[in-house]
Amino acid sequence: MNELTSYISAYFDTETERSDKIATLFTEKTLAKDEFHTTLGSRFGELSFIKSGYIRIYRQSEKKEVTQWVSSPGEFVTDINSLMFDQTARWNIQALTDCELYSLDYSSYKRIGDHIENWAEIEKLFIAKCFMTIEDRVFGFISMTAEERYEYLCEVKPELLQHIPLQYIASMLGMTPETLSRIRKKIVS
Repeated sequence: MNELTSYISAYFDTETERSDKIATLFTEKTLAKDEFHTTLGSRFGELSFIKSGYIRIYRQSEKKEVTQWVSSPGEFVTDINSLMFDQTARWNIQALTDCELYSLDYSSYKRIGDHIENWAEIEKLFIAKCFMTIEDRVFGFISMTAEERYEYLCEVKPELLQHIPLQYIASMLGMTPETLSRIRKKIVS
């Protein structure tokens, strides 16, 4: 779990000893391609760190399927509603490739404070970072053109373009696959 400990230390800005304690609460898990981590409406709160593979977070609206995000190795994935509040999941979370994860279920997550001193402060930092990520995505959707959103994705997560079907990338960027194709063609020429 060395990579998990390192990531926890960096992400939560904690010392290695505390990060080691947090990491020991996670269990190793695999998901086969197309297998679900979480399904919409389930009561299955789980926080997972992606060691390898790609996971899509999505939901079906009345008119279309919408990809909220594609999580990559080195990132956490969860349905916040089910993890934090033990409520039904608001998102489908599905493996796009075979995945190796470190996972923490709802009951273990709720007991972290019993093992980790100052957990409330660490958890607050975690939630704040999640919130800042959402703010950045909202700002990007409001302030950037479709082309600028694609170029930004190419800068921050270029590996997605090699591993993820383009219809999911287009949905995540808030555009149709045809628009994404036109943008890619324009940039290449």
